[in-house]
Amino acid sequence: MDGSNAPNAARKAWLSVLAKAPAAHLADLWIKAGLDPAHDVLRAPEIGAVMVRGRAGAVGAPFNLGEMTITRCSVRLATGEVGHGHVQGRDKNHAKQAALTDALMQTSEAKAVEAQIITPLLKAAERRRATRAAKAAATKVDFFTMVRGED
Repeated sequence: MDGSNAPNAARKAWLSVLAKAPAAHLADLWIKAGLDPAHDVLRAPEIGAVMVRGRAGAVGAPFNLGEMTITRCSVRLATGEVGHGHVQGRDKNHAKQAALTDALMQTSEAKAVEAQIITPLLKAAERRRATRAAKAAATKVDFFTMVRGED
């Protein structure tokens, strides 16, 4: 990856974290961080649907799996940064907090916002992933073939 795409890749990463975060956890982190930036709402939180696509075996031809409800929001901070939030479900506050976090991550406060919001969300996601993996590993069955001494 060349340096020109690095900011886009970083933004894509934190938007992904915000979109996948549980709404209650993001709201708790916002309260703890005491964030309340001056902003204008460019696009009020609105609920819609997107088509989810899948692939058989992750390599087959793409097909339409079904629709998923999402909520989106766009905001502009008083300093001019624009943030967007797209989250699964119907939680308008979650979408607005995701948009505000996106905008704040584009300011000089990015390091503090990353430490207070993004990093805890990443750690929580990793814990959920590890818990799922441990549950799956507990059900794993190893099949083996015993050699009977015949060629």
